Amino acid sequence: MKLSNAILDILHKLLPSQRPIGLHEPEFGETEKALVTDCLDSGWVSSVGSYVDRFEQDLADVTGIPHAIATVNGTAALHTCLILAGVQPGDEVLLPALTFVGSANPVAQLGATPHFVDCETETLGVDPQRLADYLADITELRDGTCFNKHTNRPIHALMVVHVLGHPARMDELAAITERHRLTLIEDAAESLGSWRGGRHTGSWGRLAALSFNGNKIITSGGGGALLTSDPDMAQRAKHLTTTAKRPHPWAFEHDAVGHNYRLPNLNAALGCAQLERLPERLAQKRRLAERYAAAFAGIPGLHFQLEPEDCRSNYWLNLLLLPDAEQRDQLLAAAHAEDIHLRPFWTPLHRQPMYRDAPRMDLPCTETLFARGVCLPSSAALGDGT
Repeated sequence: MKLSNAILDILHKLLPSQRPIGLHEPEFGETEKALVTDCLDSGWVSSVGSYVDRFEQDLADVTGIPHAIATVNGTAALHTCLILAGVQPGDEVLLPALTFVGSANPVAQLGATPHFVDCETETLGVDPQRLADYLADITELRDGTCFNKHTNRPIHALMVVHVLGHPARMDELAAITERHRLTLIEDAAESLGSWRGGRHTGSWGRLAALSFNGNKIITSGGGGALLTSDPDMAQRAKHLTTTAKRPHPWAFEHDAVGHNYRLPNLNAALGCAQLERLPERLAQKRRLAERYAAAFAGIPGLHFQLEPEDCRSNYWLNLLLLPDAEQRDQLLAAAHAEDIHLRPFWTPLHRQPMYRDAPRMDLPCTETLFARGVCLPSSAALGDGT
């Protein structure tokens, strides 16, 4: 029997019979309806309103990170992180090639250059040892600033992505950024509810970003948030994401180039209701991951991605690694023919036309994971069984 057929047989047993089966679908209940209706009834639907403040405080409480600034989406949060970190035109920013394009685009939009680094199989995140060796070879410190010896450009920051919700090896990566005088930024868009060594993702970086897009573990429709432990950074973030408008009862005075990035109250109301259900969602997704892991155990050539050691992952998307790209594509074609919406990894960023000439290290693990990886249906409700 072809491997794709064997995998489909397992999916038929684990997943509901009705089609289509989406990759990751949102779920709403009466609390969501009540809070959104309350927001509509109040008339406070834009970026000023009590639900925005409540959502920010709830996020700070859940993550243990003191300050959360709600934004219109995760890309806006990440763009603001880069601005606050001082990234300038001509700088380079290190980030993994195996991530959604939204990680790299804000770098380019600031006139900086994405510099792609490789990942590791255990965490799917940046490989600390290979990064350390690479930076020792291609960089030097000049007056306390890290420079790429080959491009003669400053390397300003390292952006770490917690891929599919699995925490990267942050202690080691943080040590690398200290050694090379880099600002550490965490793209935690996929990892709300994920922990490493008792710390929530986003708590190592000077700045971090979350996403609440419709396919995330909780959603506010769109939406994102910037996280920081620095009160001055938080105040500056709120100012810049509110068009840098100076407080005044009626005058429109602005003291910087800002952005209209604040999350509307209407979306925040939905986010507040969703966040109340986060513990339930995490439990459902863990049950689904355990079912997948048990079902695929022992099948030659398959590897189901489990959370890294000393971590508690949110299992945002469940990952299955096949032997090669040919079998990956056979499975994707067969599943989609049955309206089961599996998905490959994102096409690595160094293969995208706008980033093909960007600097990069050798990327063997990135290429291997892209060739072999398939994301399985991972909606939280699937954890309740068929």
